[in-house]
Amino acid sequence: MQLSLITNPDNTRAVLYKLARVVYAETLATSLRKVEMLSSLIYNVHIKYQKSFDEIANDKNLFSCLDKNSERNKFLSVNANTKKFQMCLRVVNDMRHGNLPDYVYGATKFHHTDVMPDWARARGYIEEYEDILFYI
Repeated sequence: MQLSLITNPDNTRAVLYKLARVVYAETLATSLRKVEMLSSLIYNVHIKYQKSFDEIANDKNLFSCLDKNSERNKFLSVNANTKKFQMCLRVVNDMRHGNLPDYVYGATKFHHTDVMPDWARARGYIEEYEDILFYI
């Protein structure tokens, strides 16, 4: 008798953790509001561009932490048991179910204040929080 491994085709939990890791790496979970704002942006991208959450979680054009040369990249490997990561996970889960207000007024782009990407030069930001600027 040969046994075969049964796999679960639903990767919802893996995507949820991947998004939470990205949110953590970009915000360091310095405040609940900052985590909520970046999660709102993710939802806006999901709705406006009809991207799956998995596509968004892997979008190197959206998240600088996904670049191996980024200083934020090392934070993707945060211990999942930390309180700050668990906060990110809860907020991302709420966002995924549509239970998070739009704290960034429809923004679909952002950057940290320590960098100025080319796309941001000709735009005005619509929201600023701590070290993140949000744009439509």
